[in-house]
Amino acid sequence: MATVLHAVLRQFRWLPGRPRPATEMPFRARSDGVGLLYPHHIPTSPLQKALLAAGSAAMALYNPYRHDMVAVLGETTGHRTLKVLRDQMRRDPEGAQILQERPRISTSTLDLGKLQSLPEGSLGREYLRFLDVNRVSPDTRAPTRFVDDEELAYVIQRYREVHDMLHTVLGMPTNILGEIVVKWFEAVQTGLPMCILGALFGPIQLSAQSLQVLISELIPWAIQNGRRAPCLLNLYYEQRWEQPLRALQEELGITAPPIHIQGLA
Repeated sequence: MATVLHAVLRQFRWLPGRPRPATEMPFRARSDGVGLLYPHHIPTSPLQKALLAAGSAAMALYNPYRHDMVAVLGETTGHRTLKVLRDQMRRDPEGAQILQERPRISTSTLDLGKLQSLPEGSLGREYLRFLDVNRVSPDTRAPTRFVDDEELAYVIQRYREVHDMLHTVLGMPTNILGEIVVKWFEAVQTGLPMCILGALFGPIQLSAQSLQVLISELIPWAIQNGRRAPCLLNLYYEQRWEQPLRALQEELGITAPPIHIQGLA
């Protein structure tokens, strides 16, 4: 399966002489003359999308930390769901503003010094602490490539870039158990096929102790909070940096995790 996937992906490498989009181009930008809707866009047929979906699903289930394969799976299987999410954002004042302004989250757009200067317990300070403690960077999110609609491409890009915000708001670490809990929350909130697959099959790699904790305590907690909270894609996090994290959690109806899982895997 990996060989098939790599063969398909090789078809989509930039050809010699074809201009590569600049990494800092606005997301709305369109390329002239090559049928591209946004930077990094790779037009694909339904058959190509099916092959990419099958291969990326196998690879992502084999290794959940292959974020590139998770990204491909999300883009090739989530078209209808992305439309639903886009429509939800359009109906929400904060979500509509996000769609209009197209904010991006990366080290080039974040003022890390400002986040560091914010009060203890604020969203911005806690998000920065999450990045430091877990040694992750917002720059690791892959650019959207296989979504053949410019606005939907932004929606899934935004979903990726706020993933670490969900970890911060939910109080989940980046170990495999924490990632599975976040996937259950995201599955309930978004309905994206890749989230559902990750939630269902991710636990295969857990130890017996972690699996018991997940089933008995963490999955019910994630489902309950995912159903109760409004769609977190509608949160303009960049305008809420100074808001106390606890106040934001109360606003969203998100309760504290039932157990500390930092040491579990």
